[in-house]
Amino acid sequence: MNTQHKLLSSCPVSCFADEIAESLDRQIEVLSRLGISYVELRSADGINVSDFTMNFAKEVKKKLDQANIRISAIGSPIGKIGINDDFVDAHLQKLSHTEQMADIFETPYIRMFSFYIPENYAAADCRSEVLFRTEAMIAEAAHNNITLLHENEKGIYGDNASRCLDLMQQFAGKHFSCTFDFANFIQCSQDPLEAYEMLSPYISYVHVKDALFATREVVPAGTGDGHLPEIFQKLDASGYHGFLSLEPHLANFSGLAALEHNAAIRTENNTEKAFCVAWEAFQKVLG
Repeated sequence: MNTQHKLLSSCPVSCFADEIAESLDRQIEVLSRLGISYVELRSADGINVSDFTMNFAKEVKKKLDQANIRISAIGSPIGKIGINDDFVDAHLQKLSHTEQMADIFETPYIRMFSFYIPENYAAADCRSEVLFRTEAMIAEAAHNNITLLHENEKGIYGDNASRCLDLMQQFAGKHFSCTFDFANFIQCSQDPLEAYEMLSPYISYVHVKDALFATREVVPAGTGDGHLPEIFQKLDASGYHGFLSLEPHLANFSGLAALEHNAAIRTENNTEKAFCVAWEAFQKVLG
């Protein structure tokens, strides 16, 4: 690692603060203590951001403003439904509502996914439906000047690098780009370094999360098989200046089971301690 300067020093750092605590007030206390000034907003007080009412969103925004904490992206569950689940009515409406949340929280970014593929289906057989739905979501986002950030997530169409690349080659542009998640690639047997080389032209946002190939277990940044130091060096050399968003997944925080298919139950339940361990490891990788 280049030890002459801190890697990616020009990149703003964010995090999923709901992994600290369910309580927004406690999230803010810890963020302020650690000097973290951005959040990828996923939930507050146990409520997912896509389910916020307008009034609750404004209350959350007021508290964050008072603490000088801004929103890097809306960590939404958009696209995290089955490929056969209702889309045209319910899910596009949820996207529209989530775009209103992005407006309130003053961010152009909404994290999204490319639909779970049933176990008895081949991903290739679902491609046309995935493309139809993705194009519809991008059109909706463009109408509100939003950029959708596709995250590689295990079990969805875009879980490996080749299918992420397929989506990027079809749709990448002002309103559709790539969130790169190291651990999620490992958990679907994809080498993150290979994925980076394939997707680097499209990466606009990075999730800092590491894992082990042997067990698929999420571990602190730099202690797994994600090639974080090497890829951070490559990002640094490329002039990357987007967000680095810490997503620890080291503890069984509230809502984990709802966020991941077949989520492993973690033995560590001290979420605040686990978050701080993840933060320290992240800082160590940056140098």
